[in-house]
Amino acid sequence: MKQSNPLKSQFHLFTQRRFLPFFVTQFLGALNDNLFKNALLVIVVSSAIAGSDASTNFTTNFAVGLFILPFFLFSTTAGQLADTYDKAMLMRRVKLAEILIMLAGSYALMTQNLNFMLLILFLLGTQSAFFGPAKYSLIPQHLSNDELLAGNAQISMGTFGSILLGTLIGGWMVTLENGITLLSGAIVLVSVVGWLSSREIPEAPSENPRQKISLNPFAETAGNFRMARENRTVFYCILAISWFWLYGGCFLTQVPNFTVTVLNGHPRLISILLGAFIVGVALGSLLCNRLSRGVVEPGIVPLGAIGLSIFAFDLSFASIAYQETHGSLSTVMPSQFIGLAGGPHILIDLVLIGMFGGFFIVPLNSMVQQRTAANKRARVLSVNAIINAAFMVGGSLMGIFFLSILGWSIMSFFITVAVMNVLVVGIIFLRVPEFFSRFKLWSSSRFTLTSNR
Repeated sequence: MKQSNPLKSQFHLFTQRRFLPFFVTQFLGALNDNLFKNALLVIVVSSAIAGSDASTNFTTNFAVGLFILPFFLFSTTAGQLADTYDKAMLMRRVKLAEILIMLAGSYALMTQNLNFMLLILFLLGTQSAFFGPAKYSLIPQHLSNDELLAGNAQISMGTFGSILLGTLIGGWMVTLENGITLLSGAIVLVSVVGWLSSREIPEAPSENPRQKISLNPFAETAGNFRMARENRTVFYCILAISWFWLYGGCFLTQVPNFTVTVLNGHPRLISILLGAFIVGVALGSLLCNRLSRGVVEPGIVPLGAIGLSIFAFDLSFASIAYQETHGSLSTVMPSQFIGLAGGPHILIDLVLIGMFGGFFIVPLNSMVQQRTAANKRARVLSVNAIINAAFMVGGSLMGIFFLSILGWSIMSFFITVAVMNVLVVGIIFLRVPEFFSRFKLWSSSRFTLTSNR
């Protein structure tokens, strides 16, 4: 592991071959996933390809499930491979497979073959499942301890940025004349550039080359869970990370319906609100490095948790006030929304929820990497991927239960999730007292520095 100067800007990593090609590779991979997935969802919703409204709703939810399913099926094997073989080599193999998948995906888009598009989506999820453990276990292998937080912050920024771009561009391109043709070419081009960038990632040889690949995924998964639980802090960090994905998913999933039914917004406003949340996460991720002075600081995690709930409450109450004031309006355009009383307030709340989410997630990812032995890091990270996927499915089920079965309003749902956040993270912090003790030390040191200025 290389040593670095902690006084350097976190952006100096973009000048390093041990980081830049890796960043570009993972950014383009996440971008391609979201280009294809969101193009598929727009095609399903906006055309007769899925038939009735009921079948359209089923197909869209089925598509999301198909992308998540491979994380349950293949994460264990992916973790074994990343702990056994050179991680850079594995990434190149995965990116080569992506080119083949996207060539098939372009054909599926051009022929409008729904079943084939769904198969491609499953394959993209599979590729992501194999990429994840290698990706997150490579970071601490190529970066020093005082670069680890900055590296994770920029990877988080890049991931959420690619989600935003893929959501906007994928859905937009298929609505253009000849847009499907353009998109088909774009996804192949992005996959080729991603493979080329992966070839520049320096070698990351296995630190456990004698590890044997188990052919029994159930026994191996159980063993990996036991391994993850060996370090109490690591396991609860994984649970907290997974909770964040559930929490964020509850908000992101409801944004389209929230925009139309609560804000009376035009569909274009959906992208603005989604963008506000994602920009907030990217901003919070980058600010982590400044708040913690470049070191992995557990004390920032409670700050993130507090902000997640406070601004979710505020968003709910601001939305209720907006609805009471502007409930009679119809089809509010984005430019009009910014000028309405309460509109900027709602946007700022979404940015701040995302920003405090960045404070929450980046140190947790860094702690898991830093506190897991190198020879089993990828297998522990495969447990993280499986639990993340389970929590994301749980978030979808929560939305169905509260909104569809109980018939609650979206604002009531947001308030409920914010209360649950207080309870869940409170239990985690009680189980790992280090979070609160470090938060007290971090807060007192920041207050002392501020007072002395």
